[in-house]
Formats: sequence, C-alpha cells, structure tokens
Amino acid sequence: MAHPAARGDGARPGGRGRRRLRRVGTGLVAVVIALGLLVAGYGVAIEPRLILDERRIEARVPGLGPDWDGAQVMVFSDLQVGMWWDNTSMIERVVERTVSARPEAVLLPGDFLYQSEASIQERVSDVTRLLEPLTAAEIPVYAVMGNHDYAVEAVDELTAAFEEHGIEVLANEAAVVPAPGGAPGPGLFLVGVGPAAVGEADPRAASDDVPETAPRLVMMHNPTTFPELAADTAPMAVAGHTHCGQIALPLLSRWSYLGLTEEEELVADGFAPAGYGAEGNEMYVTCGIGFSLLPVRINAPPQLLTIELHPA
Repeated sequence: MAHPAARGDGARPGGRGRRRLRRVGTGLVAVVIALGLLVAGYGVAIEPRLILDERRIEARVPGLGPDWDGAQVMVFSDLQVGMWWDNTSMIERVVERTVSARPEAVLLPGDFLYQSEASIQERVSDVTRLLEPLTAAEIPVYAVMGNHDYAVEAVDELTAAFEEHGIEVLANEAAVVPAPGGAPGPGLFLVGVGPAAVGEADPRAASDDVPETAPRLVMMHNPTTFPELAADTAPMAVAGHTHCGQIALPLLSRWSYLGLTEEEELVADGFAPAGYGAEGNEMYVTCGIGFSLLPVRINAPPQLLTIELHPA
C-alpha cells in the first residue's frame, strides 16, 4: 500500500493553501504600502506645491456705494513662513496672481510665521519680501495677526515691518478702504479682529468706530470669533487658521489637522452653515497656503479667494 504522502494528499494541499494565503497577504501589504507612498508623495510634492484653488464668491454689502459694484477683494492666509520645507514658491505664485488681478484690496488673515531656528527678524524679512510686490503695485493691503505670530513673539516686529512696507495692520480696529479708482464716493470699512486662539479677539472694540449703517467687511484669524459678532455687523466676514483640515481624508477627520482643534470642526472651510453666527452675518473660511506640524496637504489645496462685491 502506498504511503499517503506519495499519493499527494494529507499535509501537502494544506501547505500549498497556506503558502498561497501568505503570498496574497504579502501582495496586499505591498499594495497598501505603495498606495500610502503615492498618497504621501502627492500630499508633500503635488497638491501643496502645484495645485492652487482659485475660489470666487460674491458678497452683497448693505450701504455699499455704486462705485464698488463688481469690485474685487482678494484674500489669502496662513503663510506659515519658517515651517520646515515651507511653501514659499506657492506664496510667490499667489502674490503674482493677485497683482495680475489688480483687486481693490488684499486681505491677509494672519499666521505669517511659524516656529523656526532662524531669527525672528530674518523670518519677518522673508515675509515682507514675499508680500512686497503687492504694495509695489499700489494695491491697498490689510492684515491681522494669527496665533502663531503671537506664539513666536513676532507681532511687534511684523507690525513695524508691515507698516513700513505699506501694509496696514488691524489689531481689533477698523480702517477705510478707498473707493475704486479714487472715486469721491463712500469708502468701505474693514474691521480687523485679533486671534481668538491666544485671547486677542475683541470684535466689539474692533467695530466701535464704524458707523452703524456703513458698508463693511470683517477679517479675523479664527472662525470661532464669528458667533461673537453682533447681528447685521458682518455681511461678509473672512477667516483662516484651519487650513481646511490640511490632511482632510474622507471619513477620517480625526486624522486631520482638525482633530487637534475641536473648536474649529464646525466651520473648517467654505461658508459657515446656516445658524452659525448671528442673523444677517456670513463668513467664508479660506484654506490658507502653508502648513502646521507637517508639510503635507491632502484634499485641502492652497487657496486664493476673490470676493466680488455688490450693493445689497
């Protein structure tokens, strides 16, 4: 009688099955690793460096003069200069596009710097150099500071450098943007609110000097300031800070930047949902340009926002 092993049954078929399963498992692991590397490469080298989301929205502002009808205001945020492998080339591209568009004003909602080993003065010089084409083109530019600017203790240096280069810094105060083409009609009030994340937001003080019926826009760093604005005082508000999640993987928000900022989850990008904020107010959260923690953006490309203004 032949031995069972000689007939090919017994342990051999089971061994072949286990080897097949191991090969399949190894293949699946290899595929997952390859996909992970592709996604990581895209998030590091493609989306943040090459893709610019040029978003355009309309805002209807009560009291806005006819000279402003169709005027453009452009917004970009969160440069985060000084982050390791920061996004300088995209900042240059955004500034170039903005200068080409010749808007009536440019709004910069904060976080110009990130922690770095270089001196604060070096980084401040880097930021002003990057933004200089805007003021050289005689475009009015306005800024508020962000939480990172306070964290690295650079607010005084940034403010002095910006003012020297023609960028007006608003620290819980308002300024009047000149009417298009130097027209004699009424200007547009811009209310600038400090960053709530470091306790520097005072929206009431920021709008103290704005006449009740005056046309206005509101700029803030943190979206969480928006509900503190009184009804009908912010027909169009803009904010930054969230990076739109930065790594915004579908169904995996806990892996994203938002997982570290619970209070920002309600309004991470785009328009605030109905019921968030007082009646008559509207807010748009822009995705910014730079990074926090990691030089990666996935499903949250750098953004340049254009607001087209119309009388209400």
